[in-house]
Amino acid sequence: MRLHLHLLSDSTGETLENIAKAALAQFDDVEPLRHFWPMVRSEAHLERILQEIAQNPGLVIYTLVNRDIRRMLETRCRALGLPAIAPLDQVSHALSNLLGQEAKARPGRQHMLDAAYFARVDAIQFTIAHDDGIGWEDWEESDILLAGVSRSSKTPTSIYLANRGYKVSNIPVVVESPPPAKLFQLKRPLIVGLTTSADRLVQIRRNRLLSLNQAPETDYVDQEAVQREIAFARRMFADHGWPVIDVTRRSIEETAAAIIQLCNDREMDRR
Repeated sequence: MRLHLHLLSDSTGETLENIAKAALAQFDDVEPLRHFWPMVRSEAHLERILQEIAQNPGLVIYTLVNRDIRRMLETRCRALGLPAIAPLDQVSHALSNLLGQEAKARPGRQHMLDAAYFARVDAIQFTIAHDDGIGWEDWEESDILLAGVSRSSKTPTSIYLANRGYKVSNIPVVVESPPPAKLFQLKRPLIVGLTTSADRLVQIRRNRLLSLNQAPETDYVDQEAVQREIAFARRMFADHGWPVIDVTRRSIEETAAAIIQLCNDREMDRR
């Protein structure tokens, strides 16, 4: 089933895209034809968009704070017989009631260059500089340290967490090369072990070697050698009481969510 999906935002539209993506994931056999309209901040701009909507009728989802522009969109959609939904309205209304104040009608306010923004940039820079065991002297400054065998999703998970504001270091667990002693002396970071199934790891490593035009038959992809690697890493995690997450069937987002939950639980225990 083909569906025209019109996404209108008075800012970057990132929030709206994520909402639409999450909702569409719940339906099968749908071919969404996305019409993305960011930075809608004038009636003249909206008028041009409405012409496109009339030519390609479908579902209209919007995050617009200007009352006049909202009213114009809603009125025209009703006239066209099209559903128009503002997914953040109920949340804003609930917050308004609980906090006893009106929401600020400012487009893109969540993207303001506040302290949290700069903290996130700092976290990303830190994480990039402490990838794959680099910069171990600064590990104590990390919020999170990820350990795991090669190709266990340490780097992409680290970057994802950095975008959420966490300073993350990561280190590969290699049987032939013990990690720096510093790893076992850390106090501040939450150390998390990442593991996966041997079959999945061999498959990922083979694909990696092929993409690099390297010989696919080495200990790096030998089933028994990989199993020994994983067992070695698991023993290290268990010996030091680190929480372990199996990433075999988890997406990066799911792994990161589990790690954030561990961080939150740790913070609660400290209070």
